[in-house]
Amino acid sequence: MAFFTKKPIFFKKKKKDVSDVPSGLWTKCPECGELLYSKALNDNLKVCMKCDYHFRMGAHERINSVADKGSFKEMYKNMVSGDPLKFKGPSDYPTKIQRDQKNTGLKDAVVVGECFVNNVKVALGATDSRFIMGSMGSVVGEKITRLIEFADKENIPLVIISGSGGGARMYEGLFSLMQMAKTSAALNRLNKNGGVFISVLTNPTMAGVMASFASLGDLIIAEPKALIGFTGPRVIRQTIKQDLPEGFQSSEFLVKHGLIDMIVHRSDLKNDLSKLFGYMKKSVKL
Repeated sequence: MAFFTKKPIFFKKKKKDVSDVPSGLWTKCPECGELLYSKALNDNLKVCMKCDYHFRMGAHERINSVADKGSFKEMYKNMVSGDPLKFKGPSDYPTKIQRDQKNTGLKDAVVVGECFVNNVKVALGATDSRFIMGSMGSVVGEKITRLIEFADKENIPLVIISGSGGGARMYEGLFSLMQMAKTSAALNRLNKNGGVFISVLTNPTMAGVMASFASLGDLIIAEPKALIGFTGPRVIRQTIKQDLPEGFQSSEFLVKHGLIDMIVHRSDLKNDLSKLFGYMKKSVKL
């Protein structure tokens, strides 16, 4: 009797081409490690659905989160920085500017304009930490100053949302440092004329921005767990050779010590702003 056997057939499993999987579908939360569906995260104003961590947002995202839909009209859009010092380093200043313009779609680190917030006309600005860490050069200072003067002229509330970790922009030297005095002087004039300025601090708000217009609000609001201060905690610790208090320079620490007035969740900011406009000076047009 003859026995016939068939050679077993093995099917090779086709390896999935990872290039077929769209990038950016998932985002890992740096606070809790949760993998978040990026679209759901964006729909939730970039706040982690598990631990409530507030991700950083770009300037236009900030503006869209508080302005009535379609109401924002950008001002002074095409202002760009010069290179007064002809700064040279691993990368020269014009190259840095062009790189971040390409990466962010912005001309510089702040977007300003007018809009409506729950039907209240507002002068609104937002800095963007993606553009040379949101540092304040001559363009940022000039646009902020013009926005302050616009709010003063129109007699409308002023709101500036700060997310600047870079302070004064060293590539412009004294031209950058003088923006601290210029923005502060403009806010002083606004205050004397009875204007209202609400400063919103996000993660991070540091250095020259915090030491000038960001800390001069009639009311200072911060997002939860934002890093706020002048010099970073690591540098301070190395300088004074001492351990810092727990939570030092966080929103929660600073509201307890009186530097800021209140902490507001991102999802509540728009409605809280419109309420605060009504509580503040009646001389402002609402």
